[in-house]
Amino acid sequence: MPPIIVLGAHRSRRAGDIMMMRRMGAVVVAGGLSILASVSAFAASSSTALPPPDPTAKNLTPYMIQLRAFDACLVTQSQLMGTTREAVHSPCSCYAKGTVNAMTKDEIQAFRDTGYFNDSAREKGLQYIDRCKLKRPF
Repeated sequence: MPPIIVLGAHRSRRAGDIMMMRRMGAVVVAGGLSILASVSAFAASSSTALPPPDPTAKNLTPYMIQLRAFDACLVTQSQLMGTTREAVHSPCSCYAKGTVNAMTKDEIQAFRDTGYFNDSAREKGLQYIDRCKLKRPF
């Protein structure tokens, strides 16, 4: 019996390690996306050149793009609204799901090519920011 308990504890600790690594990865991605969202918002409101393409976006599935949009939304909106990430969880989920689900195949591919929303996807994102009762970043 004791080896089963030890194996169970080992599996539990290993699963905990994996979850910790995922959370740390999400924090790093969220930080990078926060910067990316700020740059994208600035690029949308100015005539400056766009940032270089993000090579990590090449193989993202729509679901992974949705997670990126959600993480960036949490960071950006909590700062804009002066509140916690937990407080904007539901509206950011609404925004990310709505925006990515509304994107065409061409818009998904454009995101994969650059790492940010193109003009038409950005417009859809702004519509979902309004619909989900979030603040526009500019």
